Amino acid sequence: MNGIKTSSATTTQAYLESNQVKQTKNLITELCRQFYTLGWVSGTGGSITIKVHDDCIPKPQQLILMSPSGVQKERMVDEDMYVLSSTGSILFSPLPKPYPHKPPKCSDCAPLFMKAYEMRNAGAVIHSHGMESCIATMINPLAKEFRITHMEMIKGIQGHGYYDELVVPIIENTAQERELTESLAAAIEAYPKSTAVLVRNHGVYIWGDSWISAKTQAECYHYLFEAAIKLHQLGLDCSTPNHGPIRSFKELSEVDHSVNTSVKAGNAIYENGFEPSHRCIVLDIEGTTTPISFVTDVLFPYARENVGNHLDATYDSAETQDDMKLLRAQVEDDLKQGIVGALPIPPDSAGKGEVVAALVANAEAMIKADRKITSLKQLQGHIWRTGFQKSEIEGVVFDDVPEALEKWHASGIKVYIYSSGSRLAQRLLFGYTNYGDLRKYLCGYFDTTVGNKKETRSYLEISEYLGVHKPSDILFVTDVYQEGAAAKAAGLDVIISVRPGNGPLPENHGFKTVTSFSEI
Repeated sequence: MNGIKTSSATTTQAYLESNQVKQTKNLITELCRQFYTLGWVSGTGGSITIKVHDDCIPKPQQLILMSPSGVQKERMVDEDMYVLSSTGSILFSPLPKPYPHKPPKCSDCAPLFMKAYEMRNAGAVIHSHGMESCIATMINPLAKEFRITHMEMIKGIQGHGYYDELVVPIIENTAQERELTESLAAAIEAYPKSTAVLVRNHGVYIWGDSWISAKTQAECYHYLFEAAIKLHQLGLDCSTPNHGPIRSFKELSEVDHSVNTSVKAGNAIYENGFEPSHRCIVLDIEGTTTPISFVTDVLFPYARENVGNHLDATYDSAETQDDMKLLRAQVEDDLKQGIVGALPIPPDSAGKGEVVAALVANAEAMIKADRKITSLKQLQGHIWRTGFQKSEIEGVVFDDVPEALEKWHASGIKVYIYSSGSRLAQRLLFGYTNYGDLRKYLCGYFDTTVGNKKETRSYLEISEYLGVHKPSDILFVTDVYQEGAAAKAAGLDVIISVRPGNGPLPENHGFKTVTSFSEI
């Protein structure tokens, strides 16, 4: 069996008494004491479950330990833990304790925990009754999601960065915990990027690949929930990049409930008395916000002329080593496919000079061919970062773009960027423009890691990430017909941008066109 244990081997009495199981039991008791001091499991509420890690057992077959229900979590001992099989069958129950203790009972959260194990291959799940997780769901009683962006602690959530918008689904509470199972499973399926589900007026379920991941994320989630509550108390919107006022001070002082001059939508009050037809706008860059000539005449030449110096100066850095690793993998694939311009890259033992020369030759060929590949875009982003920071490059946007971004932002519309350029390159372009830093109007960035811009599944992925009620809540603006067709097939609304220097559109293309964002 090559050292791999079968699932039946984990159910033997010897294994149930093994050090792995004992250590995991002890870990749960220790964590519950910590969580009690944080207010997550007070009043016997909340729970935690962890899989017994064993390198010899595949993760889906590992034993599951759960804390009991209805007990003082800060006073639990190892012998209080329940042991379950990988399918949820109870293998070991604790012995009853004398009065005033209640008879032992496995956690009421068990069926919900099992959904996280089955659907996300989790290694641990935490159920918290923390006050902040409860109040965060009450800020807007009609909201189906909790949203926050541009907070440092978002980086502690799996798959998210500072500039990303964190979206956590909210499900409605029920009288019995087990009755939440179906709605929690539906939320897990509907929000594939989320590692948590909020339960209104109740608490939150959080999972991770391991107990460390689950604990770390739980701490970050609770911080973000508390931050959102405090921002709301200050009249600030946590879901916008600059965390500006939920409504202006003028509106706060002048709004008269008897005069309907504004329309409330969630936390926002829309100006001009109407609600926008789209919740989100996703913008392309080249030919949409920015002249194509800026990319072809400024950015590409800068990257091509500086790739050698950049690789040489940063060769030993972890970032550049990662860039080179991606390029090597891409070139190897290109050579197999017979891509023109692909040249073999010698091993590191050949010396820095030869390696850099080969990388430069391949990068230059990729840039010349304008290839939309992640390895090239990542390297270009790092080269451009130097140029922007040294003021050797300044981003260019069309004159109508800043005013439109400000208008949409004020109307409560979330604006995102989707470009073949890396997310770093996108942030740089909008952070160093001829109109200053425009990133305060943007909620997030998508690049080719989400998928090719001419493929429908990419826009389906974006729709899922943004968590809209329906794809048509998103407006996608691009200058490329094929991208528009792919987005339309995914259900998004589409407008084609017609700017100077853009390529011709097919006859009878069927899309609405604009020459300025002021027309949107």
